[in-house]
Amino acid sequence: MTQYYTAENLDNALEILHRTAQVEVIAGGTDLVVSKRQGKRELPANLLGIDGISELKKIEDLGEGTLRVGALVTHAMLMSDSRLRGPRCALADSAALIGSPSTRSLGTLGGNLANGSPAMDTGAPLVVLGALVTLRSLVKERVLPIEELFVGPGKTVIGADELLISVDLPKFPDRTGSAYVRLEYRQAMEIAIVGAATYIELDEHDRVKHSKIALTAVAPTVIRATKAEMELNGALTTVDTFSRVGEIARLAANPISDVRAPSQYREEVLAVIVARSIDAASRRARGESIPFPANRIGWHPPIGEDFICA
Repeated sequence: MTQYYTAENLDNALEILHRTAQVEVIAGGTDLVVSKRQGKRELPANLLGIDGISELKKIEDLGEGTLRVGALVTHAMLMSDSRLRGPRCALADSAALIGSPSTRSLGTLGGNLANGSPAMDTGAPLVVLGALVTLRSLVKERVLPIEELFVGPGKTVIGADELLISVDLPKFPDRTGSAYVRLEYRQAMEIAIVGAATYIELDEHDRVKHSKIALTAVAPTVIRATKAEMELNGALTTVDTFSRVGEIARLAANPISDVRAPSQYREEVLAVIVARSIDAASRRARGESIPFPANRIGWHPPIGEDFICA
């Protein structure tokens, strides 16, 4: 029988993790419950509920343009917070694509990252945004780049006695934009088959000064497409550039075949998805008002101002 613990605050949660073996942390529980119902996994010996820790449910301005997102901030909160517009809009793109309204209201950023799935939607945006994650145990705290968090499918560097408590996003210069685009077979309750996030900084002539591209669901972890970034840096934001860079991004991919798509199909469609993410990010960097999620630009029904990234 599974033993369930409830944390009253962060210190209490860390103390329980320190003294309890074989414990799994649960917040929204959107992944754990589904996996159990589908027979993919058994419940662990111990569960630690952290959903009541109010200090991890905040989005805070730390000064000098830095934004701290608590681990228990939900995807619905990421969608609705105006501070995740402009250069940070790739994260809003990803949050808007996750599950159903109920999933987005319960599921948390920290839970999405801690699962370590290569198909997670929030990972690639945070990689291109240069996010830092904070891990804390009862005895120490460490801060590391988001790229160092993931080590394999469903595997992270989070220790058995550690909690992921926050994600920090830096300040961005003017004329920057970001976007996350993924392939969807349907408009709801979809898992990423292929996804790409792009961050772009433009000069006054719309030439790319700096860029980052990260890929979803085409490798054992979320990965950077560094050769594609090198091709994009210094280039003009044209359709030909987007297509050329998208083709180069395919070189970084090492996808698997599964029930959702064969590996060859993932490689072929990746070039298109990358090109679309670059296009959306560059348009946002130029100051265009573009709705999110970005991959539905041009065909989704009109939506309110709350869903505009500018």
